[in-house]
Amino acid sequence: MSRRFVVEADGGSRGNPGPAGYGALVRDAQTGRVVAERAASVGRATNNVAEYGGLVAGLQAALDLDASADVEVRMDSKLVVEQMSGRWKIKHPDMQKLAVQARDLARQLGSVRYTWVPRAQNGAADALANSAMDGTPVHRDLAAEPSVAEDDVQPAEPAPVVTTVTHLLRHGRTEHTPERRYSGRNDLPLSATGRAEAEAAAVRAGELGIDVVVASPLRRTRETAEVVAGALGLQVELDEDLVELDFGDLEGLTATEAREKHPLAARRFTADVTVAAPAGESIADVSRRVARARTRLLERYAGRTVLVVSHVTPIKLLLAAGLGVGDEVVHRVFLEAASLSTVAWSSDGRTSVRVVNDTAHLR
Repeated sequence: MSRRFVVEADGGSRGNPGPAGYGALVRDAQTGRVVAERAASVGRATNNVAEYGGLVAGLQAALDLDASADVEVRMDSKLVVEQMSGRWKIKHPDMQKLAVQARDLARQLGSVRYTWVPRAQNGAADALANSAMDGTPVHRDLAAEPSVAEDDVQPAEPAPVVTTVTHLLRHGRTEHTPERRYSGRNDLPLSATGRAEAEAAAVRAGELGIDVVVASPLRRTRETAEVVAGALGLQVELDEDLVELDFGDLEGLTATEAREKHPLAARRFTADVTVAAPAGESIADVSRRVARARTRLLERYAGRTVLVVSHVTPIKLLLAAGLGVGDEVVHRVFLEAASLSTVAWSSDGRTSVRVVNDTAHLR
């Protein structure tokens, strides 16, 4: 029988385009053991180009290990999976070149098939991509490293499981909220209603045993967080990665106005999480930075109860990570202004979404 590998690949950029890197790893499909890892910078590029770079590196690593192997490629980029499966066209010239390289490598292997997986299931490749963007390339062939006999390994005491609880508070209303306008990087203050909502949320937060308050630095989230933190006797810590999606040219428009002024761009943006708003960000862009913020929170405040004051998109993406589903779920969840949601994160990798869009404190 042919050997079977699973290639997990990802890529990202800090800005789109911006400094970019990819990560890829190869697992033995039977044992799940990682047998090769790759991570490298690709200079200044888009997310999609970086993701193709990860695909090429993963296929090359599999080919180096065993040219006769059957390979399943798993990626959280629906775009790359659909294009490499032949269902979508490839229009970007840089992506076309990388796709040709990937197909050439695939032809040299026993067989290759492509599978889309939720971002939460592609964390190892994402971590390698971030390592590359942080300036730490990786080129390891673990299959060639000496193995240790099982009898020589002393079993370690299992680490105690630590659970961190995050209460996710959407900011109170602004003048954009009642009309459902795209509200991204603007600096609108809370309306009078929004401030009253923040005060109501502060009363509710007093019942939750909050240890830390972390917020997006935009004015509406900062004001909401300051009201709550003041009532709790805590300071507000700011995290840039928790800011709302940059809606670019759609900023301040209703969905109807966006479709009238930017019909093609608005339609593509709402249909595909990897497509950026015109002159703005994509949901996938936000997902990457929210994942960074989540990692920092869970490392810095392990075992504590954290109030995260943020916006619709980042909160929905934190819920998606808690549920272990793809970024597409953002289009299927509704969050009221000043609503509370709760996710518990355990150090053994288990997560529990306990509350979504709780507004009882506002009634």
